[in-house]
Order: sequence, then C-alpha cells, then structure tokens
Amino acid sequence: MAFFAVSRHRPLELLSVTDLAMEHERLHAENEQLRRALSSRAVIDQAIGALVVLGQLPPEEAWRALRDVSQRTNTKLRVVAEDVLKFAQGGTLPDAELNELRRALVRYQTCSSAHRAPRITADGEGPPAT
Repeated sequence: MAFFAVSRHRPLELLSVTDLAMEHERLHAENEQLRRALSSRAVIDQAIGALVVLGQLPPEEAWRALRDVSQRTNTKLRVVAEDVLKFAQGGTLPDAELNELRRALVRYQTCSSAHRAPRITADGEGPPAT
C-alpha cells in the first residue's frame, strides 16, 4: 500500500507505510530535540539575567561571560547556566567555573561599573546576603 506524502527533499513522492512510519519517527525525534533546545535557551537566558545583576554587566557582555566560562572550562553552556542559577540562589559553583566567571566578569565589566566590585564574594559562597 502506498500514500502520497509531501517530502522536504522531493515535492510529491509515493511513500510506503514503512516510509511514513520512518518519517514520523524522524519528525518525533526532531520535535524532542527542539523542545530540549527551547528549554535550554530559557535556562541560558535566566543565567544571563543573573550575571547582569551579579556582575553589573549589560546583557551582551553577560552572554559573552557565560559563553567564555563554558568554553574555557569545556563545560556545556546549559550546564554552566544551570550552575550560575544555583550560585545566584546561594549555592556554590565548581572551582573551575568560579575562577573563569571571575575572570570573565573582570574582562566584560563596562567602564561605568568598573568602580563597583562584582557581587561575587571572595570566598566563592555566592552573593552577599541582603
């Protein structure tokens, strides 16, 4: 048995039930991948917001700092973002990430905020209590 189906690669093609099932599986996998990417993006955006506050950086520089920490520690960006969010809530960062984050904040702070120290404490325990 065959059905007409629209294919990305060939405009109109006769497909078997097996071909349709395989296409369904491919689309399902692609859908799941897009869902994970969207979820990761939300975490990354929240971490950028945390760095804007903690490091007193503009969002573009906070993005660069987050990306630098990920690249310099060879840690997935999503994982670094999750760690930064935990840190912003009073948790701790792995030492390598904390050291790279400090360096990145110094690199990316703007002239106007250079006079103010980042809100990351020297002992690495998180933001100061308010």
